[in-house]
Amino acid sequence: MDNDKHKLVIIVGSVREGRFGPVVTSWIAKQARLHAGFDVDVVDLAEIDIPLTLPAASPKYAGDDYPRPAGMTRLTAALESADAFVVVTPEYNHSYPASLKAAIDWHFTQWTAKPVAFVSYGGAAGGRHAVLHLENVLTELHAVTIRDGLAFPNYYTAWQDGRPLDPQVSGYAKTLLDQLAWWAGALRTARETTPYPA
Repeated sequence: MDNDKHKLVIIVGSVREGRFGPVVTSWIAKQARLHAGFDVDVVDLAEIDIPLTLPAASPKYAGDDYPRPAGMTRLTAALESADAFVVVTPEYNHSYPASLKAAIDWHFTQWTAKPVAFVSYGGAAGGRHAVLHLENVLTELHAVTIRDGLAFPNYYTAWQDGRPLDPQVSGYAKTLLDQLAWWAGALRTARETTPYPA
């Protein structure tokens, strides 16, 4: 990895059949690569073994000894190495998918003192209810959530040929990525200088 760049992990949160998440993810990944501040890695939860049944121990206290299934190795390694995250999420019943909650709950320290931005899509609310819930959960894990996210209301009429129809969205994406890069640099320096007091 280029030391001047931050390792950005973009997570596709939906595993539903016929999901729109990969389209949104492909677009935001392209914006991140054009931004030039990141080395981008996309993790699709549909390709990861994420059981809903968790071990009795907490990942916060078990650390490296936490017993995760072998199929989760790629996800854990990606989260561990990341300097920053973008979570791409739909909104299901005013919240986010169970797949995303399970992926979060199998980990703890991998999120700590790292910035997380959100790109959401849905009906009239554009996934904003999902993001509000995710902000609460990730704050509990000591992650830093980025204020300026992207939301795509009525995505089924707002996209064409793999990109948003609104010409201003690229500018909003740049703002999100600028803020994410700033926080990624600041928090990486802080983590390297002083252990986080969890």
